[in-house]
Amino acid sequence: MKPALRLSLQFADARHRALLPRHRVLRWLCASLDTPAELTVRIVGVDEGRALNRQYRQHDYATNVLTFGYQQRPVVVADLVLAAPVVEREARERGIDLAAHYAHLLVHGALHAQGMDHERVRDERRMRAREVEVLAGLGFGDPYR
Repeated sequence: MKPALRLSLQFADARHRALLPRHRVLRWLCASLDTPAELTVRIVGVDEGRALNRQYRQHDYATNVLTFGYQQRPVVVADLVLAAPVVEREARERGIDLAAHYAHLLVHGALHAQGMDHERVRDERRMRAREVEVLAGLGFGDPYR
C-alpha cells in the first residue's frame, strides 16, 4: 500500500492544465513516495521560475523543476515548482512525450523531497536507478536513454 499524499496542485501557468489532471499527478507522485507526504506542485512561467531559482539557488535562469523540502520525517513536506515553458522546450528538443517528461520531473522532485540527491556519482546512480524503476512501474521508458 502506498503512503498517503496530501496534494495542492497550482497553475500559475495554465498551458498544461489539461495534461496534468489531479489524478494523474497524484499517481505519479504516490509511486515515488516511501512515506506519507504533503506536497504542493506549482506550475509556473519563466519569470516566476527564474526569480525563484535566482533567489534560492543563485542561478539566474528558469530551470525545469525546483524542490523546496521542508521536512522529511515523519511526513515529507515540500514544494515542487515546475516551469512549464522550460519543461515544454526540453520535451520538444529531446523528442520526448510532454506527459512523460512531466512524470519524470515530478518523480525526480519527489525523490529530492525525500532526501535523495545527485551531487556525488554514487548518489546520482542511486537516484537515477530509483527514477527509472518508478517510471517503469508507471509505464514510462528510461528518461536517461
